[in-house]
Amino acid sequence: SMFNSTTQNTAALFGRILLALIFITAGYSKIGGYDGTSAYMASHGVPGILLPLVILTELGGGLCILVGFQTRIVAIALIGFTLLSGALFHFVPADQGQMINFMKNLAIAGGFLALFANGAGAYSVDAMFGKRA
Repeated sequence: SMFNSTTQNTAALFGRILLALIFITAGYSKIGGYDGTSAYMASHGVPGILLPLVILTELGGGLCILVGFQTRIVAIALIGFTLLSGALFHFVPADQGQMINFMKNLAIAGGFLALFANGAGAYSVDAMFGKRA
């Protein structure tokens, strides 16, 4: 059959890579654009003092998903982060562009939910340490 464990584990790896990319790049870019990002957060009612936590969540969480470390726990945390940031920054029904971003956040949360349900797969730090189940 075309759908064997190698196919499944390879798909899980590439799925993790695709989910992680946006978080790693977003977290990293916030370091360089720290002041602007802090001001943007404040303009949406989120204290700029939380920015280090945002960077840690995006960059750290993204890297954990990328390598498959503590995948299920990190996936749940990133579901919460993604839904919260979508609601706070993108839920603007009058603005079609922001609503597209909001829907993308919902889709990303769905990807993390599938990752939570199925785990990281064999090509992961979790599997190396026997946390597949």
